[in-house]
Amino acid sequence: CSRISKLSECRGRARFLSDKERAALLDACKASKSPHLYPIVVIALSTGARLGEILGLSWPNIDLQKGRIILQETKNGETRSVPLTGHALKVVKEWSKVRRLDSDLLFPNKRNPNTHIDIRSPWYTSVKRAELEDFKFHDLRHSAASYLAMNGATLAEIAEVLGHKTLQMVKRYSHLTEEHTSSVVASMNERIFSDV
Repeated sequence: CSRISKLSECRGRARFLSDKERAALLDACKASKSPHLYPIVVIALSTGARLGEILGLSWPNIDLQKGRIILQETKNGETRSVPLTGHALKVVKEWSKVRRLDSDLLFPNKRNPNTHIDIRSPWYTSVKRAELEDFKFHDLRHSAASYLAMNGATLAEIAEVLGHKTLQMVKRYSHLTEEHTSSVVASMNERIFSDV
C-alpha cells in the first residue's frame, strides 16, 4: 500500500444563498405548516450551526441574557459557544414564550417530547416553494460562513464560529475575504507610509 498514491480530496461544496434566495426561503419557512422550521432556519443562518446541533439544543444551553448558545452535540465532540444576536435572538426569545414545559429541547417531537422533531418534509416543501435549485440544509452553514466572510470576518474567526479545528476547512471562503483583506492591507500601507 505504501506505493499507492492517495487520491486528492475535493474542495467541498460551497453553495450559499443570494439575498433574493434567502428572502424567498425565509418567506417559505414562515408560511410552512411547521412552526419549528422558521426558527431552526434562522438559527442555522445566523450561527452556522449544523442541523443536528440545532435539533439537539436544550433550553439550559441557551443564555438569552448574554445572547449565547452552547452547542453540546457537535460533530467533533467538543462543546462550543456561539453568539446569538439580532433577529435570531429575537426569534429564540419569542420561541421561549411558547416552549413546551415537559421537555428541555427547543424543538421537541409532538408525540415524544424527549426526542427532537423531524423537519425533512417541511424543509423540502419550503425549498421547493422558494424555487431554490440544488440546495440542502447544510448549505445554510455555508451561507452563514459566506456572509461572515463578506462582512469582514477572518478565516480564523469563521473557523471559530463554525467549530473547525483547522483553517483548511474554511479556505473555500477565502475568495470572499479578499476584499476585506485588500482594505486592511491598504489601510496599513496608508498608515505606515503617511509621512513618506
